[in-house]
Amino acid sequence: MHLITGLGNPGAKYAANRHNAGFMAVDAIAAQWSLGPWRKRFHGEACEGVIATADGPARVLLLKPQTYYNEAGRAVAEAMNFYRLDASDLTVFHDELDLAPGKFRLKRGGGHAGNNGLRSIIAHVPGDFRRGRIGIGHPGDKNRVTAWVLADVPKADQDWFGTLLDAIARSAPLLLTQGGDDAFQTRVTHLAPAPPG
Repeated sequence: MHLITGLGNPGAKYAANRHNAGFMAVDAIAAQWSLGPWRKRFHGEACEGVIATADGPARVLLLKPQTYYNEAGRAVAEAMNFYRLDASDLTVFHDELDLAPGKFRLKRGGGHAGNNGLRSIIAHVPGDFRRGRIGIGHPGDKNRVTAWVLADVPKADQDWFGTLLDAIARSAPLLLTQGGDDAFQTRVTHLAPAPPG
């Protein structure tokens, strides 16, 4: 079983926020691979199913914690404990202020860089898990960060944003194959090149 979690905030008020990029990525994966239905589990919304990969069928649990962004670790830990997973079985998609809009990076391990959702997961999950970092850019002033991440993805960015989510979803089988991290990163970047900035 592989756990793919998106970071975001629950409810319609936040659904289109930059901060909900992780939820949107997980929704795109569910739609692309016909996973579901979504059910309330593990302090979140979860769905599961099988994705065909080069290594054979892979069981996947998708999770959108409903604990609010900063407490996501509680939901993730509960799902991981239930399925007896470790950090190598976990991928977390989230918005990333330190990447230009439309850039994407997959990395394993590292600190939280001020991201409270990652901070919460790190506190609950020992070991290095993968992070899919979806670039949303920085507003340029730290006092504007909260308003920036809690604003909806602007109309001008929706084309590249949708293309990037689609690329993540279509490339998901590579996340589930042995040694597929670099191939996943390369394919997502090829399918969704970052907009000129």
